[in-house]
Amino acid sequence: MVTGSLEDKRRYRRYKTRISQLPPDYRTAAEAMERYLLHLGLTDGADMTMYEDLADLFERSAIDETPIRDLFGEDPVEFVEAFVANYPAGQWRNRERNRLTSAIKRAAGEEPAGEDRTE
Repeated sequence: MVTGSLEDKRRYRRYKTRISQLPPDYRTAAEAMERYLLHLGLTDGADMTMYEDLADLFERSAIDETPIRDLFGEDPVEFVEAFVANYPAGQWRNRERNRLTSAIKRAAGEEPAGEDRTE
């Protein structure tokens, strides 16, 4: 469920309606991707554009009869991570991953103190 403004909640309900109207295989894939995104904590209203784009992607794929595997490729997680990276939450996650990696390298003596590779 989405937290945020009433408009965010309306947008989310419209998104859910769009997903529910997809052909079964596309709906299953979209719901699996949504579940993954929700577990990543990407439910904020600022991310509604991402969910709307997700619905657009699956609707277009269904119309074009793009096979699910062609859409996701061999690694669904890689696909989702690349998709998310195009949105502010994904960019934030990438920065935080880089900060964590850099901090562990510094703690392990693999990177000089004072270097903080956040990009």
